[in-house]
Amino acid sequence: MSTARRAVPVLADSVRRAGDAVEILDRRVYPFERRWVRCTTVEDVAVAIERMVTQSSGTLFAATAGMALAAREARHAGPGKAAELLRAAGRRLIATRPTNNHIRDAVHAILAATADGPLADADGERLAEAVAAAAAAHEAAYRARSDALGRNAAALLPDGARVLTHCWADAYLIATVHAAEDAGKRLSFVCTETRPYLQGARLTAAALVEMGYAPTVITDGMVASAFADGLADVALVAADRVTMDGHVVNKVGTLGVALAAREFGVPFYALVQAPDPLAPRLADVVIEHRDGDEVLHVLGVRSAAEGTRGHYPAFDATPPHLVTRIVTERGVYEPAQVARHFDAPAREQESPA
Repeated sequence: MSTARRAVPVLADSVRRAGDAVEILDRRVYPFERRWVRCTTVEDVAVAIERMVTQSSGTLFAATAGMALAAREARHAGPGKAAELLRAAGRRLIATRPTNNHIRDAVHAILAATADGPLADADGERLAEAVAAAAAAHEAAYRARSDALGRNAAALLPDGARVLTHCWADAYLIATVHAAEDAGKRLSFVCTETRPYLQGARLTAAALVEMGYAPTVITDGMVASAFADGLADVALVAADRVTMDGHVVNKVGTLGVALAAREFGVPFYALVQAPDPLAPRLADVVIEHRDGDEVLHVLGVRSAAEGTRGHYPAFDATPPHLVTRIVTERGVYEPAQVARHFDAPAREQESPA
């Protein structure tokens, strides 16, 4: 296998620490520009997340780095006060994007290992060291879980599968592609452009090109036509959240992909490391609504007539009956059985349908 094929895309490492600062690759302009947004405070990180400088798994790494920055800011605080400041920083980060639970889980894991655990009364210097270690551990665990998920997803894809993606599945997609290659499978891809930020046309497509593929990009309105014309025979999406009863919450437009897939007999697979035990039902998930003005623009240029208004739910929910299988780090499940994930050992897998 060629070295280029196994290369890790730039987007897989889009948050980096630089001394007392954090630099976040600006995914709003990638791949046309490689611009890094420098953050020197946890508030800078929070604003960058809110302004869509990074999305998907990028928010997890931004959050872990933000917590490390917050601990640095509090390193001169005394016992108890440092922990209080760190908790406040965690609340600020969690509030930035309420639908995807990457940020919430990262913050909770770091706090459990530090300020809400054995170091609740530690001084700032000691807490800062512990937060840095907890952040690194959470990041490593996330990458390992993504690799396991990718192996489970790749097992569902036959050699030569034509895969339709929606939005940017980040580490999940990269791990799936690498696992398929390790199994000797060659895939092809059709990527929806994913309005209004064009994550599919820019981020997914760019990552696939870096991995040696030549994806086909379609507009969001072409999904049904792509299935009807035989351009894709599998739909593969990530999930920002999966409820314990099998609802898939993902980038708005995913529901339309699932409906079209059902109509044309195309398997619809959703990737998530685990269902969310804090979301038994769809009603337990907050669906983020962003400023409608964002849909009136494309890459900073207005695309809608003056005098119009935009409406932008950033996510939609696909009900279980439209989902063929949910893939987690521990296995492949029918939506109604996804809670079994928590009963399974790592890398358990059902026989695919």
